[in-house]
Amino acid sequence: MSIRERLFGRKKDFRDPSIFHRVSLIAFFAWVGLGADGLSSSAYGPEEAFKSLGDGHRYMGLFLALAVAATVFIISYGYSRIIEQFPQGGGGYVVASKHLGPYPGLVSGAALLVDYVLTIAVSIASAGDAMFNFLPDSWHASKLIAVLAALAVMTIMNLRGVKESILVLTPIFLVFLFFQRLIIEGVAMSGLKR
Repeated sequence: MSIRERLFGRKKDFRDPSIFHRVSLIAFFAWVGLGADGLSSSAYGPEEAFKSLGDGHRYMGLFLALAVAATVFIISYGYSRIIEQFPQGGGGYVVASKHLGPYPGLVSGAALLVDYVLTIAVSIASAGDAMFNFLPDSWHASKLIAVLAALAVMTIMNLRGVKESILVLTPIFLVFLFFQRLIIEGVAMSGLKR
């Protein structure tokens, strides 16, 4: 087995009729793959949005929270409509291609790729900030190297395939959910004690 095959896996023959069964995900792993994006954004998004208000505009925090809630509702509603109209799957590329034509479909597909790359980059940078805040200041010089290494690992995992990436990320996702639950219960319990 060559180094290329060890890193990226064997080539897949897309004409093989059984490939769908080898690369498809069960519902749980599909949920992990799709849910990781929202959960990673929830770890840094609200804080960064509130920080961007600055000291002079903190009173707008409530309006910001309402705008975020409205945005989540609109996106959720839009996705539910897409699922109703395209139950076989597809997403933005298929919807834009069918309703607007091939060129808007390509723009939608390109936007999804850019969004995917930026989401991973920002999530890894945010995770690097969070993890290195717990470490001594003398370690902070290594943060860029650690973040770039994590980005390289994520790139290789994604080049191997979605299924392989999700299988590796599932334990991390579940640990994240577990600790989020502990934090929520801790905040709720501290509120009850007051």
